[in-house]
Amino acid sequence: MTQDYRIEKDSLGEMQVPAGALYGAQTQRAVLNFPVSGMRPYPAFVWAQAMIKRAAAEVNRDLGLLDARLAAAIVQAAQEGGDRRPMAGPVRGRPIPGRRGHQP
Repeated sequence: MTQDYRIEKDSLGEMQVPAGALYGAQTQRAVLNFPVSGMRPYPAFVWAQAMIKRAAAEVNRDLGLLDARLAAAIVQAAQEGGDRRPMAGPVRGRPIPGRRGHQP
């Protein structure tokens, strides 16, 4: 099976990134260089990162610091990446610090 790639560039040079990936060269480098634990990030973390990127794109667009077409693409990708909003509450049965019933 062959996979289609696109070439992304960053300060370290060019990098092959899977064509369908919603990320660039730096994330691809991390994927290749740090397959250490096999653990995946918590869904709440992924959702939060997507919402931060979306908000930053919208604000920078509104301030005239980011082209509207680029901002729209970032907002769309962030929305797709953050479509599954995590449920609030304990993660894997662990209470949230600062909440009633939490004991260190």
